[in-house]
Amino acid sequence: MRIAPLAMALVLAALPLASQAREKISLNSDEQVLLKQVQSDRRAIYADNLDLTEAESASFWPIYDRYEAEREKLDARLVALVNDFAAKYDKMTDAEALKLLDEKLTIERKQLELRDEYTRKIADALPGRKALRYAQIESRITNLMRRNLYTIVPLAR
Repeated sequence: MRIAPLAMALVLAALPLASQAREKISLNSDEQVLLKQVQSDRRAIYADNLDLTEAESASFWPIYDRYEAEREKLDARLVALVNDFAAKYDKMTDAEALKLLDEKLTIERKQLELRDEYTRKIADALPGRKALRYAQIESRITNLMRRNLYTIVPLAR
């Protein structure tokens, strides 16, 4: 599978960020540029790994593009949440922590619902094995991204 280069890039990108986590928590422009690069690489990963026919491509890409647009909105909410956490890190009250927790759980629930909705749409548009391959790739990328994001976010005090 050709996901290995992306996985290695994500791990290598997160290493310097993890060492800086205690000093700087917010996602600065460098990390945001990296996230944008990974998002554009996602499309190439699917193109390389799904081996879509012309007819399958005509069905898949519009669904995928709608999914990405919705997913990016949730990603923006997550980045805002991390930045809010960073701003309040040293002086966070229990009430603020509970608000952040509620937003975190809401974002994660919405991400899961969105992934489920669009994976089902893709399953209707593609043959079963390709739909399953899409879901496996999406899970791997999502898990790598989440792990790398959380390596730069320290535990609440």
